[in-house]
Amino acid sequence: MLGFVGQFQHTLDEKGRLILPAKFRSEFERGGALSPDDEGCVALWTPGEYNRQQDEYVQRRRVGGAKGRRETRYWASKTSEVDFDKQGRFALSSTLREFAQLSGDVLIVGAIDHVELWNPTVFAEMVEPAEANFKQGLDE
Repeated sequence: MLGFVGQFQHTLDEKGRLILPAKFRSEFERGGALSPDDEGCVALWTPGEYNRQQDEYVQRRRVGGAKGRRETRYWASKTSEVDFDKQGRFALSSTLREFAQLSGDVLIVGAIDHVELWNPTVFAEMVEPAEANFKQGLDE
């Protein structure tokens, strides 16, 4: 697998569930974890990658002083395990939906080592301006 790449748009249903694109499902057969991401989206982690993230937060807590402890505490308190039904649907907590301003249409974006769930408007404001960097060349 190339890692998680590509972009898809799906709609949250009335129960706050979202469909994971079929392309990504095989990596989540054992479930996964949802957490707030520091850029305003929700991150969806495979179990193995979630363990690596958790280790990074433990290290951040140890060396980051009070700020590191607060960030770790926030991240851990908002993170949840996630299971997928046979249709590839999974539930997003209201806390994470509010954090990432998710309602209606949601962009599901591959981010190499994890999947990100974005409000399309926020994604356009935060991520799409990088297009100019690619057109100009990354080294400039």
